[in-house]
Amino acid sequence: MPKPIIHAFFDEPTNTVSYLVGDPETREAAVIDPVLDYDHKSGKANVTSADAILGRAKEEGFTITLILETHVHADHLSGAPYLKIRTGAKVAIGERIKEVQKIFRPVFNAIDVSGDGSEFDILFKDGDRFAIGKLAGEVLATPGHTPACVSFKIEDAVFVGDTLFMPDYGTARADFPGGDARILYRSIRRLMALPKDTRLFMCHDYLPKDGRKHFAWETTVGDELAHNIHVHDGVSEDDFVKMRTTRDATLSAPTLLMPSIQVNMRAGKLPPADANGVHYLRVPITLPN
Repeated sequence: MPKPIIHAFFDEPTNTVSYLVGDPETREAAVIDPVLDYDHKSGKANVTSADAILGRAKEEGFTITLILETHVHADHLSGAPYLKIRTGAKVAIGERIKEVQKIFRPVFNAIDVSGDGSEFDILFKDGDRFAIGKLAGEVLATPGHTPACVSFKIEDAVFVGDTLFMPDYGTARADFPGGDARILYRSIRRLMALPKDTRLFMCHDYLPKDGRKHFAWETTVGDELAHNIHVHDGVSEDDFVKMRTTRDATLSAPTLLMPSIQVNMRAGKLPPADANGVHYLRVPITLPN
């Protein structure tokens, strides 16, 4: 079995991990969950993080052919459009993006959003196979955090998106529209059924209040089974749902929720520019009756 070359890129402002995954033989590569650097206070964006990935790809002699999104992120803007322009790579996401678009299109009155996922080049179904050079990839549907969440299994490595966190931090929230804690539990159990030495790569890491002082993003199925504080072996579905529902009720919305959702459900593209050539993001505001 060929072993992928994996480079991780941690964006501390959003606690997001992006990955460059390459075939050591053919030098073909994919990028997973790229970040667009965005300053919410000023409205300014740049491509420093994406350029770092391109720089490493050049050093490795990689040709990037795929950009894989594990889901519509609510905490950062995607760098996929820039990478697509620079590399010609196709952008892929789970087919249930259609549901996410239909949920959020009316929230932002985003009539330009298709509702059929056509903003993306590839819509993956559960069980779909893909290749990165000679590396074998498989799509695992892992909904619960959002309906469209998928994990990407590439040989012995699985990129789990927001389904799981490091064992000492637990699991993702399930209270966004379309989320479901019970479904999340079942998705996690699907991942936990993989061989114990399967490597798992997180999309985010946060430092526990009274724990380690360094960020981390790689673990194994066996480690999660033994040590995950929310869903270790022996935690029942009902217990998990009770914990997750109670915990989610205390969480505030991610800082970049509003800009992220409306951009990322468009495959990372900004809303159409106004007549003055400037792109504007929408913030829905509700007042009590």
